[in-house]
Amino acid sequence: MLRPPLSRRRFITDAGLAALALRCSPLYSLADSSTITVRTPSGTLRGEQSGGALQFRGIPFAEPPVGPLRFRAPVKIKPWTGERDATRFGASPMQSGELGMEHSEDCLYLNIWAPAGKGPFPVYVWIHGGGFTGGHAFESMYDGSEITKEGVICISVAYRLGIFGFLDLEPLLGAEYAGSANNGLRDLIAALEWIQQNISAFGGDPARVTIGGESAGAKLADILMGVPSGRPLFHQMISESGGAERVWPRTQSQTVAHAFGDEWHTLTGSEPATVLNAPADKLIQAQRRFIDAWPQHFPLRCQIDGTLVPLRPVESIAAGLSRGKRLLIGTNRDESALFIGPHPQKDPVAADLGNLQASDFSPVYKKYHEAYPQMTDEQLRIRAVTAEEYWIPSIHVADAHVKGGGSAWMYRLDFSETSGALRGLAFHSLDVRLVWNRPSVLAENGVAEADLAHQMHQAWTAFLRGETPAAPGVPAWPQYDSINRPTMVFDTQNHVEQKPQEAELHLWDGVL
Repeated sequence: MLRPPLSRRRFITDAGLAALALRCSPLYSLADSSTITVRTPSGTLRGEQSGGALQFRGIPFAEPPVGPLRFRAPVKIKPWTGERDATRFGASPMQSGELGMEHSEDCLYLNIWAPAGKGPFPVYVWIHGGGFTGGHAFESMYDGSEITKEGVICISVAYRLGIFGFLDLEPLLGAEYAGSANNGLRDLIAALEWIQQNISAFGGDPARVTIGGESAGAKLADILMGVPSGRPLFHQMISESGGAERVWPRTQSQTVAHAFGDEWHTLTGSEPATVLNAPADKLIQAQRRFIDAWPQHFPLRCQIDGTLVPLRPVESIAAGLSRGKRLLIGTNRDESALFIGPHPQKDPVAADLGNLQASDFSPVYKKYHEAYPQMTDEQLRIRAVTAEEYWIPSIHVADAHVKGGGSAWMYRLDFSETSGALRGLAFHSLDVRLVWNRPSVLAENGVAEADLAHQMHQAWTAFLRGETPAAPGVPAWPQYDSINRPTMVFDTQNHVEQKPQEAELHLWDGVL
């Protein structure tokens, strides 16, 4: 699946690749050796039991956002009668760049893997990545059966993508569509509300819910930390290659909306209001043309709307919105090598950046040459773009969270491939297969990777259970503070660094 270089623009429009970059006794009964039913407040579900894990797929947590509900906030699911089949995944959210897969606007489903037992078990809610425009909750990598072995319920959640979830349509359709750029975020909140009401039926503890994700999923988890209505729905967070900066001020989200409206008119000759009844695949076609023409990455983003998201998320976090919660957060050393290539030939430009315009990035990048004269141009390009998109935003989240009264543990993945195009690099998404304990069977350093995968998986699941993240082979992991910034470095020899990359950090003072 990893075929570098993978351009940023292609990453956010090619979902198949973007995805890589899931309190009381349970009220279930065994129908036979493989099927199982559970009675929830929403209705009865029929799932499967396999390998000691209970599996329920394609569970609706909101009414289908179709017809008159297109571009609207999610509506609470109505309880169903009878027994609902929960042995199949729901359809993929609408997105471009995929063939041979069912896509639908009717996509608000979640999947549950639960240990077979009474519980109550802690709960991990996984938010997939994909640049806000791609990805799936049913990726095979996110099969939660490995996590259930550690006494944790795993849930993967789908949410609306692209213009269906992250486009402010108020300028085009009127005030009743205000805040529609946060529909994807609202979908996640609706899923968390469903979990609060129903997870006890699966043996889950609604008071011990962790949200987490990687890439765009981590960014959404970080943004949720700054959403007041989300505070009672989870008690701790995991952020892998995230940051909370993927939000527009209202004026910018309106500019994006008008640009999409212009693209829609160019493509169809129709007025913006026709998007309400247009075929979904036509809307995706317009979305792709719009993204290709937009001068910056990720034009489709959440919005500071003054209600759901009242402030920049880091401001709300620093003000104490996540006080008392725990955070595990980190990045990979060479994240951006996946996008700009392992041997980038040109200095970073706007097409390589996730947050800044090239004119704002260039002065910082020049300082990299002065701060790290021993690095090659290739190394500097990867290092600076990685910092702009992932490392600095993650530092900001951790600092805000600690300032606001939360506790945090920081990590960096330095472990790298030893073969293939990305050998020697700890690229974006490499951590996923390690944390989910699915090391590559083809890697030349297979034994080392398998050992590290087991260690990281154990540390993450310890955190999910409410413990300090720890595992055999991992030294004592100190809590993060904003002065010494102790960071667990995962590599062939795991170790803790104090004040890592201190000189580099100061290059970004006042920039992001």
